[in-house]
Amino acid sequence: MKIGFDAKRIFHNRTGLGNYSRDLVRILSKYHPDNQYVLYNPKKRNAIDFQCDNETTTEVLPSTGFYKFFYNLWRQFFISADLLKDDIQIFHGLSGEIPYRLNRKGIKTVVTVHDLIFLRYPQFYTVFDRYIHKIKAQYAVKNADVVVAVSEQTKYDIIEFFDIKPEKIEVIYQGCQDVFKQIFSAEEKMLVLQKYNLPDHFILNVGTIEERKNILVGVKAIQDMETHLVIVGSETSYTQRVKEYIATNNLGSKVFFLKGVSNEELAILYQSAQLFIYPSLFEGFGIPIIEALFSRTPVVTSKGGCFGEAGGPSSIYVDANNIDEVKQAIITVLSNDDLRTKMIQNGYQYAQRFTPEYIGKSFMSIYRHCLNSK
Repeated sequence: MKIGFDAKRIFHNRTGLGNYSRDLVRILSKYHPDNQYVLYNPKKRNAIDFQCDNETTTEVLPSTGFYKFFYNLWRQFFISADLLKDDIQIFHGLSGEIPYRLNRKGIKTVVTVHDLIFLRYPQFYTVFDRYIHKIKAQYAVKNADVVVAVSEQTKYDIIEFFDIKPEKIEVIYQGCQDVFKQIFSAEEKMLVLQKYNLPDHFILNVGTIEERKNILVGVKAIQDMETHLVIVGSETSYTQRVKEYIATNNLGSKVFFLKGVSNEELAILYQSAQLFIYPSLFEGFGIPIIEALFSRTPVVTSKGGCFGEAGGPSSIYVDANNIDEVKQAIITVLSNDDLRTKMIQNGYQYAQRFTPEYIGKSFMSIYRHCLNSK
């Protein structure tokens, strides 16, 4: 098969959607090297130098000066000419959108939808962003041959908001990068803790510091506890609210903010933490939970939504808006070594369902079915 991908996120997004896209292409090229994978990049890459070890993966940029300048037009409306020229059989939109009118060109399409948070929690988005996201997502799920949801929660949302038949949607869980499956030495851990001036014992939170991810609840939960909280993620306007609370309550010595952390350093932080907390209000899936499970770190996260799918039966689930409940869960894990050991062992075992082999096999099954369907 010759499969094309919307590669915007691969080359221009360092986190979430970018990691998902890069990991999927790496998995397919490694475990299914008998296919051709073509990455359609709308503009020249900047700081992200994505390399795939397999010769079957190639990158394609707009070929004319006009489309190099108006690259979004090329990506959304006029890419079909390149797809036809390159004999692409299936085009996969990796981030909830596909080019317009590909079905008229006889090109099969698959789209991955990560979440519909902009519809479930519209208050976290501007009116303009909600409108654009909805237009793109609605067109994609109605016109793609197959819709891939990253969780049962996302599948449910697609059905509810866009009235899509359930049989058109396949759920394929996400995995995480291999670095989170490595085992790091005590010396490597010590060097990272020293580099960032971190204490020996701490709990960890990873993700963009935004209102939806709700880490202020975590800060309040540890306020009167003998522990430290390390928060790793990009900052938003919400971050200032968190920092103001920390300053007002003299918690500066208990809460650490890190950004610009490498993937290896992040993996070491996961393995160094006593506990991972993730009191997010809503996610499409929750990759940091998977990263924690593979890192053999116990997880406390939110009830409902997709969190149980990611965290499995051995994680602890709390009302993310109930500070006392979050606090009690943290105390329970930190004070009970037997429970913590059980959570680590069972959580790691549960994470094995998110392996590259599973992901690659699942997508190849979808591609073959898509190509053979009328």
